[in-house]
Amino acid sequence: MKICNNFYSGSCFKNECEIFKDYLEIGDFIISGFSYGAIKAFNQALESKARVDKLQLFSPAFFQTKDEKFKRMQLMFFKKDEDAYIKNFLENLKDKSTKSIENFFKKGSFKELDELLNFKWNKEDLEELIKKGIKIAEDIAVLMVEKYKMAKDSKDIIFNAKESLKLEFSQNIEKINKLKDIMLKNEVITLDDLQ
Repeated sequence: MKICNNFYSGSCFKNECEIFKDYLEIGDFIISGFSYGAIKAFNQALESKARVDKLQLFSPAFFQTKDEKFKRMQLMFFKKDEDAYIKNFLENLKDKSTKSIENFFKKGSFKELDELLNFKWNKEDLEELIKKGIKIAEDIAVLMVEKYKMAKDSKDIIFNAKESLKLEFSQNIEKINKLKDIMLKNEVITLDDLQ
């Protein structure tokens, strides 16, 4: 069984990155996740102070178009009989072409299901990913527009992120110039480094 670093598992799964081996990119600066794990990966990329170059989201859980009644029913059925709910959930994932998933099973929790059902994907978070320069953000922007109608055009989302980044940069230019002068003075960098 393959163990992947920076891979977040789906609800009721553990180490299922092996299922995605044909698509999964492995690297220190790549974060990936499947279903519920895609939410975790997305949040990790947003919150990370460390370098992140790419975010891979495999079938990200998306329930914000479902009404509150649907979500309450899912949680109620889970509370009533966890094992039956999970068995039904796993059966719905399979089809004839699906690889065996039994080896990757881990009993999910009510907390995971609640978070999965109630997570909100939003434009502002996507814009923040774009500002950080994380690859995939443009792909997500297209998905947000075409499938979920969260903006008129993916260019709107990307433009807003770029404008926000420009504003942030212009507000910090004085600090950047002071830092540059200190680094030049202390010979941390040279004028050649700046060209």
